[in-house]
This record gives sequence, C-alpha cells and structure tokens, in this order.
Amino acid sequence: MKIELLDTTLRDGAQGEGISFSIKDKINIIKALDEFGIPLIEAGNPASNPKDETLFLRLSDLPSKTARIVAFGSTRRKDIDVCSDEAVGKLAALESKIIAIFGKCSDTQVEKVLCTTKEENLRMIFETVAYLRQNGKEVIFDAEHFFDGYKSNTEYALQAIRTAENAGAKCIVLCDTNGGSFPDEIYEITKRAAAHVNVKIGMHAHNDTGFADANAFSAVLAGATHVQGTFIGFGERCGNTNLATIIAGLQLKRGYECIPPENIASLTDTARYIAEIINMTIPRNTPYVGDGAFSHKGGMHIDGVNKFPAAYEHIDPALVGNERRFLVSEISGRASVYAKIKKIAPELSKDSEETTAIISKLKKLENEGFQYEGADASFELFIRKELGIERHFFELEQFKIIEEQPAIEDFSVSAIVKIKVDNKSEITAAQGDGPVHALDRALRKALEVFYPTIAKVHLIDYKVRVLDPREASAARVRVLISSTDGDREWTTVGVSDDVILASWMALVDSIEYRLLRDKK
Repeated sequence: MKIELLDTTLRDGAQGEGISFSIKDKINIIKALDEFGIPLIEAGNPASNPKDETLFLRLSDLPSKTARIVAFGSTRRKDIDVCSDEAVGKLAALESKIIAIFGKCSDTQVEKVLCTTKEENLRMIFETVAYLRQNGKEVIFDAEHFFDGYKSNTEYALQAIRTAENAGAKCIVLCDTNGGSFPDEIYEITKRAAAHVNVKIGMHAHNDTGFADANAFSAVLAGATHVQGTFIGFGERCGNTNLATIIAGLQLKRGYECIPPENIASLTDTARYIAEIINMTIPRNTPYVGDGAFSHKGGMHIDGVNKFPAAYEHIDPALVGNERRFLVSEISGRASVYAKIKKIAPELSKDSEETTAIISKLKKLENEGFQYEGADASFELFIRKELGIERHFFELEQFKIIEEQPAIEDFSVSAIVKIKVDNKSEITAAQGDGPVHALDRALRKALEVFYPTIAKVHLIDYKVRVLDPREASAARVRVLISSTDGDREWTTVGVSDDVILASWMALVDSIEYRLLRDKK
C-alpha cells in the first residue's frame, strides 16, 4: 500500500523554538525533499507573511522531480463573505494547485477561541473549501483539534469533516493539535472517522506526550493513507511526527511504499543536510538517522554484533545510509577497540602485539582524563599514531591569545597563530567571542592558504569538564569539540590542566581529521 507523505518542515517546523528560515534556506530544503522523493511539500502560508508570499512567487521557476508544493491557510474569518476574505483570495490566486486549509473540529475551540457559533464554523469550513475548489484547487482539509473535539462532542467533530468532504476536500487530515492523545485512542478514533467519509484520511500528530510517531503509525494501521510531519521531527512545542522515522519504519519493516525504494539509502544524508541548514544537531538517539542509532558500547554487545549484526541491530544501518559505531570506554573491552583498529589496519588480529599495546596505552590515557567514547575522530588519530601511520598536515610554531577588557560589557578576544606546512610558514590573526573561538578562526584562516577545503569546517559544540573539582583552578579539564563540514560531524578531545591548551589539542585533532578524510 502507498502512503502519501506531506512534509511540513517549512511551515509547522518553522514554528519550533529557535527556527528561522531564509528564502534560500526554504528553497534548499524543498530541493532536498524533492530529490529524496517526498510527494507533498507544505512551503508555508503566503497569506500570513511577506517572506512566504515571495517564496511562492519564486517556486514556479524550480524544477521538480516528484514533489508538489502545498500552500497553507485558514478557513475564512467569521461573519464575512468568503469572497471578501483577503487571505483566502490570495490562496485562490496562487499558481500552486494544492491548498491545505485548517478548520476547527472541536466545539470547545469554536466557542472559546473563535468566539462564534458551531453553525457559523461549519459554514466557514464549507464556503472556504468550496470557494477554493471553484478556483481549481485541490483541497486538503486539516481537521484541527479533531481528536479532542471527538472526545468532547463526537457528532460535531464528525459533522465538521463531513462538511469539508461535501464541499469538495480530497483529503481529510485528522489533527492531534495539542499532542495529548495516546496510540490506542488514535487508532480507534481514526478507524471510526474513516468510516464516516469517503475520501482519503490523513494524520497530523504533535509530540507533547512523546507519541507523535506512534500515533502516526497507529493511524496508518487504522486506515490513514496520508501522513504529515517534519523531516526530523522538530516543530512547535515538543515537535511533530518525525517523517524520517516513519518512512524507515513503514517502508523497511511493514512494506508500505512512502518514497521510491532506491532513495531510502539517502535517508540519513537528507536528515543531516536539513539539520545543517536549520543549524541544529539531530539528537544522537534519533532512530535510524541519529549518530547513536547504531552505536554499541557494552563489550558483549560489540562482540555479538561483530559475530552476528542482527544480535543487537534491528536493521542493517546501511539501508538508511547510517553506519555502525563502536564506542570506546572502560566497559567496552578488547572487542570494541579491536573493531576500531581493524578498520584502519585489517591485517592485525585481536591478540596481536600492536592491539595489546594500543589497549594498554588507552587505559593509561583514560586514567589521565581522556575519554574517547564521544570522540571517535580523536580515537582514530590516536590509533594511527600508535601504529606509526599518522599524517601531520601542519606544524604549530606558536600561538598567542590577547584578551583586553574595555569599559563595555561585550568584548572580543584576538588570537595569533603561526603554522608551518611543507617548510612554508603562515601567520594569521583573528578575533572571536572567546579564546577558543578566536583560536579556531585564526587556525583555519592560516590553513586555508594550503588547504582550501578547511573553509567549510566550523565548530558546532564545545564542552568543558573539570576532571577533579577538588583541585579547584589547578584541576585538569577535558574539552570536547564537535565540528562539521556540512556533510558530516565529528568530535575530538583534549585534556590538560590548561583549558586553552586542551582546547587547542581538540582543535588540531578536528582539523587533522578533516584533512585526513580529504586524502582518503
């Protein structure tokens, strides 16, 4: 069976805290979703703001593989003629042929929020849908607050969706707008609603109880063939249905067709690309596409996966474009360390002298405060160094931090860095919001002369942990730095009793790891 997906990253997703899209951002996300095979992309509400209005004017120039653009809007305002409603008129005049219109399906919402009568609300639904249909639009009706409305007044909620159907809506989307329903409720109510209309039924879930994905799945089991969500789950309040999770689950595990089968392997890359545009990090524990989705730490788990992957993995990570990761820590054991070594030096055995020496050195470093569990990039560089196959891309000759506090609250820090590459020296200076930021900018500025690809690298996270608080200001610190080049992310670690030196160690590892990827 085919499931029709509508991605609302650019509309409902934009309502998430800290999210702001430029027109270029929106166009880039539309292109990525289209390339991936999402059939319906809700691009925004052109009647609500100038940015979305400008976007819709530009969309006609975008080539499309599969996607159709959907405009979003509301039913007409109360107590006016639909032809007089400026917002509805703008939707009717768009080139986009599909319009998603939301209307209230809860009598409580109608009376307390719209402050109108139940009868007027039904007229608002009917007249808006009918008007858009008369103007040649295909209408998706988003039944706002449907599940809460069904619980408080079943007959009125059903009357609202039947009204939308009678006016010409081609799809009725049941919305758990407050995100408060449970999967069993979603299943039963969706099944009953589907029996009362003769058009396609859809589901739009919010994650306020943590059930958005489960609720979307329950709706599909109950007969829904249209699912709305945002590609990586963010949105207003606690977010929306995560389409990446739904796509992988339905298509790989239940045999539904959501996207072209050949595209599923680009699921992780697409999710991370969208996250990069949004300037957010996908939570590590996100199913299928998170960095931790196929990560193993326990020694028994790692040994089992090496022998038989299905022992602790529900699917092959390559199916969704992700990869297996073995985390290194004091509980991982020889198997996890050897799994890392084998990727770099497959000729070595678990019991070879080199493996034993690396494990011994690792324990010593961990005792000194290094922690490689969350710093895969530094751990790979450590293994290469111990095996004598590391590559040094540059040599530090000196660096200097200059901090001057003027008589204002905000101040910047300057860093001077002198490096040597192939006997050629380069000295640069840069300012930053702090010493680490300034060092990072100065180092990259110097290295770009020799390695232009470094321009794409930037820091996305910086963590400092005091290892022994009892030592107060003399305590050793561990610094973890996460970096990205727009395609992938990596983390490096540095440990010292000087926070700047620890940060420098992590920065150098970050740059060398990226340069090593270029040379592979």
